[in-house]
Amino acid sequence: MSHSTVPRSPADRPDSGAAPAETGPEPGLATKRAPATTPGRRSGRTLRTRWRRDRTLVLMTLPALLLVLVFNYVPILGNVVAFQDYDPYLSENGFVAVLESPWIGFEQFERIFADSAFWHAVRNTFVLFLLQLVLFFPVPVLLALLINSVVRPRVRAVAQAIMYLPHFFSWVLVVTVFLQIFGGAGIIAQTLRQHGYEGFDLMTDPEIFKYLVTLQAVWKDAGWGIIVFLAALSAVPGELYEAAAMDGAGRLRRMWHVTLPALRPVIALLLVLRVGDALTVGFEQLLLQRQAVGVEASEVLDTYVWWNGIRNQDFGYAAAAGLIKGLVGLALVLGANKVAHLMGEQGVYHK
Repeated sequence: MSHSTVPRSPADRPDSGAAPAETGPEPGLATKRAPATTPGRRSGRTLRTRWRRDRTLVLMTLPALLLVLVFNYVPILGNVVAFQDYDPYLSENGFVAVLESPWIGFEQFERIFADSAFWHAVRNTFVLFLLQLVLFFPVPVLLALLINSVVRPRVRAVAQAIMYLPHFFSWVLVVTVFLQIFGGAGIIAQTLRQHGYEGFDLMTDPEIFKYLVTLQAVWKDAGWGIIVFLAALSAVPGELYEAAAMDGAGRLRRMWHVTLPALRPVIALLLVLRVGDALTVGFEQLLLQRQAVGVEASEVLDTYVWWNGIRNQDFGYAAAAGLIKGLVGLALVLGANKVAHLMGEQGVYHK
């Protein structure tokens, strides 16, 4: 059987080095184009895709968001009584009493700023905050480094359990324990008297009360504070420690050049949050020891608001003092977060 041969051009030959000629669309077929999508349609499609992907997680967080909304954001509306002469007995309904209470403007704030007891409470609050920032804040970091250096897992677990335990004690129990140790009838004072020395009562000494309060906070909450730092340390790759050891770095140098840089973002974040919480230095703890050391040593903003506002049923005055505290705390958070950004850390939020 004979085959007809059709001459080929150089471009059609397999062994030719010329590039194949471009061919256009086949006749009779329309060129298909991608459908144009508007930004709104594209964002809507993205939201639907993300909802289908993350709806389980979103539904899981709804109860927590509802609790935050009810107990943290809805009460903010009550700050309106700071600008009123609020009287809860004007109506059986508290909301109606707010509507019927007369407006007095900034009179409550003028009363607060003219009260010398308020400025004394502010001074005590900042003194306790600075002491706790210097003496209490580094303790969880040091404890986390100490526990992380323990090689045996069982010893590490026992140490963590012992350090966590005081966090679950109430402040009544904590103050009672310190009273049994450092009080006038405590173990130390009785032991000194039995050996012919004069006893002491640190629980009623106003001069050292601020240090005693800081010591109580360290004993109660330092163990609980190491959880975040231990979580950050667990994310550090072991290869970094191995590489540092191969380079001749000892234990201290590995801690300084590997461990602490890994903890730096967490330390910066917690420090910003702690500065924002500067005006809250322990309401229940100080209220329990108020009568033992006197008002001059134990009065802080929280106890001042409770004693002069809530206890005397001057709710507008208490709301004004609480509003001042909230605004100052917000300013401290923003300022500390700005400092964290200048130091190259993320802080609470991005720039």
